[in-house]
Amino acid sequence: MASKTTLNAKNLEALGAERLSQLLIEISTGNAVAKRRLRLELAGAQGPKDAGRAIAKRLTSIAKAKSAIDWQKRKAFIDDLETQRRGIVDQVAQNDPGEALFLMWRFMSLANSIIDRCYIGDDVVIRIFQEAHADLGALAAAAQPRQDLLVDTAYNALSDNIYGQYDGLISVLAPVLEEEGIEQLRQRFSALLHEVAGSSEFADRRKQRIARQALLELADVQGDVNGFIAQFEPDSRTIPQNAIQIAKRLLADDRGVEALQVLDAADVEKYSSARTDCQDMRIEVLEALGRKEEAQAFRWACFERDLSAAYLRTYLGKLPDF
Repeated sequence: MASKTTLNAKNLEALGAERLSQLLIEISTGNAVAKRRLRLELAGAQGPKDAGRAIAKRLTSIAKAKSAIDWQKRKAFIDDLETQRRGIVDQVAQNDPGEALFLMWRFMSLANSIIDRCYIGDDVVIRIFQEAHADLGALAAAAQPRQDLLVDTAYNALSDNIYGQYDGLISVLAPVLEEEGIEQLRQRFSALLHEVAGSSEFADRRKQRIARQALLELADVQGDVNGFIAQFEPDSRTIPQNAIQIAKRLLADDRGVEALQVLDAADVEKYSSARTDCQDMRIEVLEALGRKEEAQAFRWACFERDLSAAYLRTYLGKLPDF
């Protein structure tokens, strides 16, 4: 049985509302994040519209800020972002999913400026937005926005995918986007890629990368393996990690022989750090094709070259005596 001094909800309730309110005022003094959280809770208690206005006001304030977010401010700022995100999901979405969806798009639109204000390429901050965009799927499903509006908003967001914060967004929205909407996105990004093809300008090269990433995700959603492969220039298909991605999709499409051909062309000598991943993929393909003896022979060859205990264990485990 827990002690009556253990910090849990039941023991704190025993203090009574008046004492708890005094403690919250005391604890939040000098803590901007805690104060914002309490104000948001108070606004939410008045109704989702009040909560929505409070969140919108805070998002506007964040958007206007220009100062750097150094390591001393970073944790508090991340907590603040999480407070706004949870407020949208927990307080606004329950009664007004349309407003919640609008606010979440606004939240996501802050990503580039916030990442710039931290340290460019800050992986932790990027992941915050990658996790947050997963909420968009549930909110869009609840709000059921017009298809043309959803397509336009998704296209504009993906076109601004500088730091990868929107990676995976198409898969998140796929259940809500109709086939026609997904095809419209594919056509628009194909047109964007064609528009900047061959340009060496920095801005155009960024657009090329963004368009290709979007087209890769769209191809996956549409189950278009050839469309996926087409996004890799022929020379880049020899990079082992690209070859592995292509081989996985060919194998899933029952095109194992082609998957082996792609893996055979991978330049594992130049990119030796990816050798093991490429070897593992080859074994997976051979097994799927029913070429068990060839898979075993390849495992042994890998063991002989690298003296890898993992390959030896698997090899021994598949011997008839075992």
